[in-house]
Amino acid sequence: MNKSNDTHTQSSTTLPTVSTHIYPRGGLDVLSREEVARLRDASADGGMHELLRRCALAVLTSGSASDDPRAAQELYPDFDIQVRQQDRGVRIELCNAPAMAFVDGQIITGVAELLFAVVRDLAYTAIDLNIGTCLETSASITDAVFRLLRNARVLHPGDPNLVVCWGGHSIGREEYEYTKHVGYQLGLRGMDICTGCGPGAMKGPMKGATIAHAKQRHRRSRYIGITEPGIIAAESPNPIVNHLVIMPDIEKRLEAFVRMAHGIIVFPGGVGTAEEILYLLGILLREENEGLHFPLILTGPTGAAPYFEQIDRFIRLTLGEAAAARYEIIVADPEQVAKRMTAGIRKVKEQRIAQQDSFFFNWKLHVPLPFQQPFVPSHEAMAALDLHHGRKPYELAADLRRAFSGIVAGNVKEEGMRRIEAHGPFEIHGDADIMQALDGLLQAFVQQRRMKIAGDYRPCYRVVR
Repeated sequence: MNKSNDTHTQSSTTLPTVSTHIYPRGGLDVLSREEVARLRDASADGGMHELLRRCALAVLTSGSASDDPRAAQELYPDFDIQVRQQDRGVRIELCNAPAMAFVDGQIITGVAELLFAVVRDLAYTAIDLNIGTCLETSASITDAVFRLLRNARVLHPGDPNLVVCWGGHSIGREEYEYTKHVGYQLGLRGMDICTGCGPGAMKGPMKGATIAHAKQRHRRSRYIGITEPGIIAAESPNPIVNHLVIMPDIEKRLEAFVRMAHGIIVFPGGVGTAEEILYLLGILLREENEGLHFPLILTGPTGAAPYFEQIDRFIRLTLGEAAAARYEIIVADPEQVAKRMTAGIRKVKEQRIAQQDSFFFNWKLHVPLPFQQPFVPSHEAMAALDLHHGRKPYELAADLRRAFSGIVAGNVKEEGMRRIEAHGPFEIHGDADIMQALDGLLQAFVQQRRMKIAGDYRPCYRVVR
């Protein structure tokens, strides 16, 4: 990318900032004049501009220890970003940007690449997809997910080797080190890593894989981070991410994960991780996906064994034994995890070849519309969730996923946090045994400090039995 030498550094009463402009490369440098004008107009719009500003600030403050999406805005209240039209493409102007993203007045290369990804994805969503106006069918939503990933240039036509790793951003040192060991073993076997792009269990596997890739001279390593606007400010991209994708909402983010993944590994986490597990299991429980190979491993160090036992009990209680049969739990054995995942991905490759499905996007996976429609966690919507026995397992999984999604919103998304501040905690209703198990699981997350990186946790929910 081209970076301007026209920089101005100043130190405010709080933190030092830099004002400069940069010229992006890769996608944004080959736009027509009309496309540049449309991008400029979209980014100048009030709602779009504020969204762009928040996401850009999250990238520029990568490495922050806070998971409060309002913290960076309070530290850098005068930060602004503008997209300007140039005959050769676009120019991105940064005003009062965090100095931590610069070295000697020049923006760090990796940070600049992630910043360009922010502009690219938000602009593509606003200009080309018209999200929310034309996506009414399951097929149209899946096609939109595909086009977003293709536009981000993360669909790789090579042999299946992409392992999605899920897990919490707020984990202890033992669990973090374990994620690095697993990533190392995966990297030795030529696996690339995709995560939610944040810290903790989203960073550890990438960090371990970088060492293994260096040893194996794996020169085109992919460390893909998939996020969405409501999450990125609370989980800024970790510095190892070299391909950032911002999906329009959590549901498209989840579909992107499962469409791209050749296998998924789940490390210990909190409500967001539970949401991801329920999303995937709900999909795999559909009859259309019954024979689909999809390796899914839950793993952690010895100290995480009780965590996975509790998750396993909750799944068996709510979704049944068929759901539990879709995953395996491996404790304290990174090498075995990598071997089992590699073997599972070989089966995925064989099945994709037999079914003439692509390696880079799982078209055969059936994702029903209830799993694709955005869920807005208002107090009314959360209270209306049907968490009772007697429903089809995938239907119950969809509502359980929404319950956890609402709690994530109340914990770390600015809009959700404001709802809680204004109207009090969400209320969640259901059968007594499900509510007891759900409450026990959430309380365990609180006790294990899986809800926040720092500070006391104030519950954003209330279980009504």
